[in-house]
Amino acid sequence: MNKIECKGIKDKQKCHTLAKLMMLSVCTIMEEAVNVSGVNTVTEFILLSFPCSREVQVLLFVLFSVSYILTLMGNGAIVFAVKLDHRLHTPMYTLLANFSFLEMCYINTTVPNMLRNFLSETKTISFTACFLQFYFFFSMGITETFLLPLMAFDRYLAICRPLHYPTIMSSHLCMNLVGLCWITAFLCYPVPIYFITQLPFCGPNIIDHFVCDPGPLLALSCIPAPGIELSCSILSSLISFITFFFILWSYTLVLRAVLRVPSAAGRRKAFSTCGSHLAVVSLFYGTIMMMYISPTSGNPAGIQKIVTLLYSSVTPLVNPLIYSLRNKDMKTALRKIQIFTKTGQSKQKLMSGPRS
Repeated sequence: MNKIECKGIKDKQKCHTLAKLMMLSVCTIMEEAVNVSGVNTVTEFILLSFPCSREVQVLLFVLFSVSYILTLMGNGAIVFAVKLDHRLHTPMYTLLANFSFLEMCYINTTVPNMLRNFLSETKTISFTACFLQFYFFFSMGITETFLLPLMAFDRYLAICRPLHYPTIMSSHLCMNLVGLCWITAFLCYPVPIYFITQLPFCGPNIIDHFVCDPGPLLALSCIPAPGIELSCSILSSLISFITFFFILWSYTLVLRAVLRVPSAAGRRKAFSTCGSHLAVVSLFYGTIMMMYISPTSGNPAGIQKIVTLLYSSVTPLVNPLIYSLRNKDMKTALRKIQIFTKTGQSKQKLMSGPRS
């Protein structure tokens, strides 16, 4: 089988030389096919994060650590306030508590690893950990895009259908809708992520970002994947635009209803309640639409990092301020938590004091 017949050809030396070249070409093609279809040679990625001097890295570590702690404290305070104050056991505050809990989970998908990288020399993340971060980061983000329309729908019912609101938006229905948001969001991206993991990553392995993002990951693949890129873009576009236009529709109806309210105090209260939600929606949707409608659209790496920071770190930090400072019931509940904490500390000091 290895011998190639040269019968009928006058120059047998040329024939044998040509045969060797053909065999060599076939072997080379087979080796490349094995390399492409075989196991990825990249076992870990390097997240460059924010490349700068060591002193600036330490400064960034301190800055983001403070921001991280404040985010957890602010959102955690809202969760505990809703849980402890029975007056806040309504669908509106149940949704707000779930949203705050989501923000705590969301920030934990990126910031701890980013803080570790600030002090690390290698800045590496394993192949598996990178795609796990990708999955949870996107699943949390999609959960947020589902919860925000649900919160808008709740405000629509409360303002436009006040008499039917208690019967339509019951606590049981509210919790079911929240659970549906979480489950649906976590089922959106497993298939696209699986196909991205099957792409060959044979080097380089440097991601100029602080998170495993689809754009930089697809750019590192050894072969182009327009089908995967298109599917990710379509999925992101559908989720973003459908939920965004649903929110716009809800608040258009709310605005019409508010303008018909005869008293100025009633209009002011309605605008105050909806204004905080609209501020969060604008900040979140403005940034994700810029980033994920086309994951490899050619945005500079610096712009990608800043935009990602806005919706993944800044938004969870300011959300407690936006929601609590404009809401009297929430401020009252937070003051109760503060008084309860101080009382507990005083009792602890008395119990641990010197005994006669």
